Amino acid sequence: MRILVTNDDGFEAEGLVILAEVLSREHDVRILAPDRERSGVSQAITLCDAQKLRKVGRNAFSCSGTPTDCVLLAMLGAIGFEPEVVVSGINRGPNLGTDILYSGTCAAAREAVLAGVPGIAVSCASRAPSLRYGGAASFVLKRLDALAAACSESAFVNVNAPSVDDDSLEAIWTHPCRRAYANEIKSFSGPDGFDYFFLMGGESGARADDASDVSIVSAGKVSVSRILVQPQVPAGFLSGREFR
Repeated sequence: MRILVTNDDGFEAEGLVILAEVLSREHDVRILAPDRERSGVSQAITLCDAQKLRKVGRNAFSCSGTPTDCVLLAMLGAIGFEPEVVVSGINRGPNLGTDILYSGTCAAAREAVLAGVPGIAVSCASRAPSLRYGGAASFVLKRLDALAAACSESAFVNVNAPSVDDDSLEAIWTHPCRRAYANEIKSFSGPDGFDYFFLMGGESGARADDASDVSIVSAGKVSVSRILVQPQVPAGFLSGREFR
C-alpha cells in the first residue's frame, strides 16, 4: 500500500520516524511533514505565502506549511507520489475528546478524507517526559487494513495508544468526550513596547463515560474513534423552518 506519513510535531519527531520505519517493513511509505513544531494549528492552510519543500531523506520531505498543507501538496503531486492512505502521527501526547478540534495531527487525517483517501490519526496518549511509540506503530501496521476500512468520505479514524512497546494491545471502539482545559496566561512587558502573552495549559479534565476515549486510554487500552469531517445537525433542530 502507498502510505503518506505526516504529523504536526515536525519531520524529525521521534514518533513520526518510528511510525514510518515500522510501516515501511510492509508498505511503500513517503514522509511529508512540517519543518517545525505545528501543534495546535488545527486545519489551517497556507493561502498567501509560498511553501518551501525540501528533500530531507531518501523518501522524506519537509514543508514550511501546516499538516493540512502537507496532505494537500502530496495529493496534488508535489512529491510525485499518490497516497492510498494517510497516517498522521505518532503524536507526542494524547488527542482525546475535544483535543481533535485543535490538533494538527487530526487535521491531516481529516484533510486526507476530504481529498478522497482514508485518514488515520495516531497519538501516544501520555505526557511522560520520555515516550515509547513502538506499541502504537505496531498496532497501526497490524490493523492498517481495518483502520483504513473504518474511514469513509465523511469520517476519519482517531487512534490513541498507551506509551508501551508491547505489540499486542487491546483496542476498543470509543467516542470522544468533552474536555475541560485549565488554561491560563503568563505575560511580560518587553523593552520594545509590546506586551507578550503566553498561553499555558494546565491539567485537563473530562466529562467521560465508560465508553469514552479518555476512559479507555486510562484503562491502558487503545482507543479507536470514528470522527465525522462534516457538521452534524443537532437532534430536534428544526431544519428548513423559517427563522423568527
